[in-house]
Amino acid sequence: MATALLPSSPFSDRLRRSFPGVERSLLGSAPSLKFTVHKNLSHAHGLRTRAVYGDVNKVEIPRQWYNVVADLPIKPPPALHPKTHKPLKHEDLSPLFPDELIRQELSDDRFIPIPDEVIDIYKLWRPTPLIRAKRLEKLLGTPAKIYYKYEGTSPAGSHKPNTAVPQAWYNAQQGVKNVVTETGAGQWGSSLAFACSLFGLNCEVWQVRASYDQKPYRKLMMQTWGAQVHPSPSSVTNTGRKILQEDPSSPGSLGIAISEAVEVAATHEDTKYCLGSVLNHVLLHQTLIGEECLSQLEALGETPDVIIGCTGGGSNFGGLTFPFIREMLKGRMDPLIRAVEPAACPSLTEGVYTYDYGDTAGMTPLMKMHTLGHDFVPDPIHAGGLRYHGMAPLISHVYEMGFMEAIAIPQTECFQAALQFARTEGLIPAPEPTHAIAAAIREALHCKDTGEEKVILMAMCGHGHFDLAAYEKYLQGNMVDLSHSNEKVQASLAAIPHIVP
Repeated sequence: MATALLPSSPFSDRLRRSFPGVERSLLGSAPSLKFTVHKNLSHAHGLRTRAVYGDVNKVEIPRQWYNVVADLPIKPPPALHPKTHKPLKHEDLSPLFPDELIRQELSDDRFIPIPDEVIDIYKLWRPTPLIRAKRLEKLLGTPAKIYYKYEGTSPAGSHKPNTAVPQAWYNAQQGVKNVVTETGAGQWGSSLAFACSLFGLNCEVWQVRASYDQKPYRKLMMQTWGAQVHPSPSSVTNTGRKILQEDPSSPGSLGIAISEAVEVAATHEDTKYCLGSVLNHVLLHQTLIGEECLSQLEALGETPDVIIGCTGGGSNFGGLTFPFIREMLKGRMDPLIRAVEPAACPSLTEGVYTYDYGDTAGMTPLMKMHTLGHDFVPDPIHAGGLRYHGMAPLISHVYEMGFMEAIAIPQTECFQAALQFARTEGLIPAPEPTHAIAAAIREALHCKDTGEEKVILMAMCGHGHFDLAAYEKYLQGNMVDLSHSNEKVQASLAAIPHIVP
């Protein structure tokens, strides 16, 4: 009997069950690997540290982004043209994106160099800190160690500038003058407005109406950086006008806002579209998070047992976890990776894995992803920004392969966890990462019961300084847990196109 190339572990066993013969596709004739702590990860993923052992936050900014597609044993299904249903070609995306971003979107290259000009801007806030939540550990009485990678030090207060800056730079390099986008809670719109201000680009943003009304300071932040902001649905586009005619009080959704922005980009030759999550090149840019974190953990001599992050579209989660998945595939570690989504918009845990549009009007490419249906509109009283109807195709593919698991948590538990975090660690989280905090607390309390000294790594993707209205609602006892209507979901799922690629 032949010796197994991948040693037995929860990860490798899941992989074998899902994909027989995967060892050959992964490793060919490579020698047997052992799942052991790798003490020199920086050489493995192309980073150089300037740290002495234990100097956790003094690491180099990565010089390249990591593309997980290159290492996946089964490649993800291609995106399809919305009319022909054929796999997308470079020219199909040209009306929306500059050439280099299209190349990155379709690339199988393992690493893509980061332009020096982009790194110079990253230096305004990167590397971001990896912090051990010792006070939270003490409050919980857990033997586990809880670390969080904090992305709230960026000018916009979240991880979103990691991709906003290169997107704006590549557009400027191609001579583009105007870019358009959508935003939900305002984190992405703020980040793109910031990036465009650095490169002299005009920026126009469609913000989901519910957030536009609830978060005026996000709108003012975008306007301060020079962006023009519309509530979505708006009277500016055909899509917006049609929806307002059908429902004048529509709270909007990310799918609607995407449709409006894409409509403007597709009908104006001098305008390109930027997206803050979901697409491959967006998740690629976010891998800065995980690459830095690998070096920081190496400096501490730590290897995570559990990695937890919130998921809406998936960019922050993918940015943290994809470099770790690479290390898993190489046999260097075997963490449990857990995505956490809101119970109000549970695309991974309750959606279907199929081809669907990325927007409400059906103008975007068809992507195979976990989706609640492109017509799904989450309840506007949901306090967080994780409101997209679908999950990033790469996250969905990794989930289907068994590399990760997913859970959904109601928002009152998330805000209870946020208060515990804020009152011990001092930072007020944005509503989005409260989901990761709640899941990390669950895991830490489980360790308290079992006595396990696990290392828990958590994504803390931004601060909540512009989200205090949600905290006010919770503190006043007015926040409720949402149980989305099954009828609403089924009606939305029924509108998904039936595609046989």
